[in-house]
Amino acid sequence: MTACPELSIVVPAYNEEAVIGRLIESVQHEVTAQGASWELVVVDDGSADQTVSVVAAAAAADARVRLVQGDHRGKGAALRHGIAAARGRWVFMADADLSMPWDNLPRFIGHARRGHADVVIGSREAAGARRAGEALGRRVSGRVFNALVRLIALPGLQDTQCGYKLLSDKAARTLIPHLTIDGFAFDVELLVLARLAGFEIAEVGITCNCRHDSRVRVGAAMSAFADILTVKRNTRRGTYASLATDAPREHCA
Repeated sequence: MTACPELSIVVPAYNEEAVIGRLIESVQHEVTAQGASWELVVVDDGSADQTVSVVAAAAAADARVRLVQGDHRGKGAALRHGIAAARGRWVFMADADLSMPWDNLPRFIGHARRGHADVVIGSREAAGARRAGEALGRRVSGRVFNALVRLIALPGLQDTQCGYKLLSDKAARTLIPHLTIDGFAFDVELLVLARLAGFEIAEVGITCNCRHDSRVRVGAAMSAFADILTVKRNTRRGTYASLATDAPREHCA
């Protein structure tokens, strides 16, 4: 078997045939140029288009590209499956639409290599962040949502919903078996558990080129808010009290 890569890039995908090929090519060229060894784990969330065919063809041509398939259950479920299958020393969650340029990746890797944090999250609000092409209404709604998250569950974090996050292998092993949220509030539950487990969380500003056909609609936002309340209730009830540090995860030799 091949040696474990330094970095596992995990991407949830639902009907992303228009962009997924470009994502794969960008990883092959731009992440390779940065010097870290990598694997790309694309998790199909029950797509009805040609997403699976595009990824399968790429995987057949490049062993560093892997396809994980699942039913259509939501972004959170897809990320759980992908992270559980990841084999790298660090696991990097990313969006299929390339809203963050890969030249931002060293901001995460720098924290990881210096040992500053086991969880490093991208932020569109932290120092050094820059947004491009974001509609005013979406930015206002995003800030309101993040304010509610800080009030209810995660004080001190400016942007929990950015899709770019880095976990150490230890954090991934510890947290993933305890996650329950299938939808967009997956990020909130992940970070709540990270704090409960004692992992330091670092927030780094990123460049965000916003997608105009955002998949987050009013119904999804309402569902995410309900899930945040569920996470808060679970915390109070001690549901997450059994966090363990030795949960198994697939590894290469």
